[in-house]
Amino acid sequence: MRAIIGALIVFNMVIMAPPVRGESGRELWLRAGGADPVHVVAAGDSAAIELARGELRRGWRGKAGATVTLALGAGAEVRGDGYRLTASGVTANTDLGLLYGVYDLLRRQRTGRPAGEGVSNPAYERRILNHWDNLDGSVERGYGGRSIFWRGGGAALAVTERDRELWAEYGRANASIGINGTVINNVNAAPEVLSDACLGRVQAIADVLRPYGIRVYLSVKFSSPAQLGKLPTSDPLDERVVAWWRERVAEVYRRIPDFGGLLVKANSEGQPGPQDFGRTHAEGANMLADALAPHGGIVMWRAFVYNPGDRDRARQAYAEFMPLDGRFRPNVIVQVKNGPVDFQPREPFNPLFGAMKKTAVMPELQITQEYLGHSIHLVFLGPMWEEFLRSDTYGAGPGSTVARATDGSLFGQEHSAIAGVANIGLDHNWCGHHFAQANWYAFGRLAWDHTLGSREIADEWLRLTFAPPGGNRAKRAQWEDEFLGPVRGMMLRSWEAAIDYMMPLGLHHIFAGVHHYGPGPWYAPEGMRPDWTPPYYHQADAGGIGFDRTRRGSDAVSQYAGPLAALFDDPETCPEMYLLWFHHLPWNHKMKSGRTLWDEIACRYQRGLDQVREFQKVWDRVEPYVDAERFAAVQSKLRRHCRDAQIWKDACLLYFQQFSRMPIPYELERPVQDLEELMKIELPWLHHN
Repeated sequence: MRAIIGALIVFNMVIMAPPVRGESGRELWLRAGGADPVHVVAAGDSAAIELARGELRRGWRGKAGATVTLALGAGAEVRGDGYRLTASGVTANTDLGLLYGVYDLLRRQRTGRPAGEGVSNPAYERRILNHWDNLDGSVERGYGGRSIFWRGGGAALAVTERDRELWAEYGRANASIGINGTVINNVNAAPEVLSDACLGRVQAIADVLRPYGIRVYLSVKFSSPAQLGKLPTSDPLDERVVAWWRERVAEVYRRIPDFGGLLVKANSEGQPGPQDFGRTHAEGANMLADALAPHGGIVMWRAFVYNPGDRDRARQAYAEFMPLDGRFRPNVIVQVKNGPVDFQPREPFNPLFGAMKKTAVMPELQITQEYLGHSIHLVFLGPMWEEFLRSDTYGAGPGSTVARATDGSLFGQEHSAIAGVANIGLDHNWCGHHFAQANWYAFGRLAWDHTLGSREIADEWLRLTFAPPGGNRAKRAQWEDEFLGPVRGMMLRSWEAAIDYMMPLGLHHIFAGVHHYGPGPWYAPEGMRPDWTPPYYHQADAGGIGFDRTRRGSDAVSQYAGPLAALFDDPETCPEMYLLWFHHLPWNHKMKSGRTLWDEIACRYQRGLDQVREFQKVWDRVEPYVDAERFAAVQSKLRRHCRDAQIWKDACLLYFQQFSRMPIPYELERPVQDLEELMKIELPWLHHN
């Protein structure tokens, strides 16, 4: 009887305990959760101000019945769409600034930060997502489902009410973190995007996004005059080509008066460009810039270029673009990936940052984790971007950070911008992994304020995304101790953990072919161009490992400003995180830890695997604080993440051991798989879209 009574007591405690509200992640960081009444006083009734009113009424958590004033006329201290928080509300110089200020005010309330008073100005004029979405609805390097913008041609171009609802959800999420532009199609563009049929859909997208302050941009194919316009050439200096672009651009602006401009990938990976006609990147970009200038548009010209015959792919963007510095129109911005190769787990910053002083340069970051576990691995990218933006280029002496070299404060360019390759698709939670949402959020927050720290951003996102609604102070403190602290720590350690179990100490691009997901340091099919194979980058042989980019090697170090060139050139002063990026070193090279290089590599792989195992434990412990649906989804991803980290460790150590001929340190775990079997692994589940 006592056992039955005890069981009933436990049963009643379970059914009477308030359950964690079930959630799917659809609401992102804008979760509903109750609001107090508020009175809003605002002059004007623009679309942005109406949105601001609605957001205050939907999410106010300040004093019940308070009056919030939204006023224009914030003064010269507030720039562009910046705003000032005041004791009574928000002031700004634009309606959009008021909307941004309201989102900040509500964010502070929900995260427990004091509302305070002060000015917030955007670091970059244009804060843009790049969608690599194709017109057929597939997404290149997309891991969150099919495109939210495109379904295909013909009848699929018709716009539905569900389309408009989806785009409005997307617009609201972006506006809440200050993103004000979107490129809605792939940089590997189809010329048809400029056809009248496609422009009708682009116009509908722009109409939905306009109230949220989001301008639409398009990627265009440089050969469009020939392919779409049926001209005999696409030579940028041919008057027929110039006239064709002017007409097409004018038609875009007739439909979309606030159209942002064009993004161009030219003479890269087989894409056509001005060099096909003996012209320079500047001549190609300037032709488009002249067509856009009367309408206020910009050209974002990508510097992601490399030729198969060059001895070091990392040198090529600098070599091709530096001679053109100062030859671009003021409304051209050269868009440069954060590193000199291609969105690797860790790279030194691209040397074009800080070097191009007469040309606007914008960073291109990747949110979608093409090289960092797709939508399966939990990798928070805030620390990566923080490290990149705070790197000192020495372009104008000490303190010339990448951020200052690109936000207009160092060299005074007319326009400034930053882009992030989006991780957004039709998956119900938008990004394929609940924690991948944090990278979308982090990009927006850093694009607005690049002085923010990763810890602050992770803290905000977790509070907005997982904090239980309401609750007394004691329960909130318990949640902070038992959920917020451990999970925030997991996020902040996740990027370094990925580097350790994938490519420690400056190793890079040793992925299996095509999908860039699993390890493949051996991948080198016969006939493939060398710079598409891992051995080109790791250079492992009996004598050692690493790519020699010193003055005795490819001399990539000389593309950096003097202090950095000297630092990177010497293995004794080169930061160990870049050691094998810049140096080919013997396996017995002594590291700062006192270990040999081989032992250090092995220890890093083990450390990365151990860290991911710890992430599993952290997540399991916080189960009481997470709804069942999201808890199970993340737990499943972490299991796969851990299995993958084991594969990375075993595959890389067993492969490189063939060259080092040294034992794996005996205090470390032995590999649990055979190299021959690992080399046979195929990943059919990664054939997305």
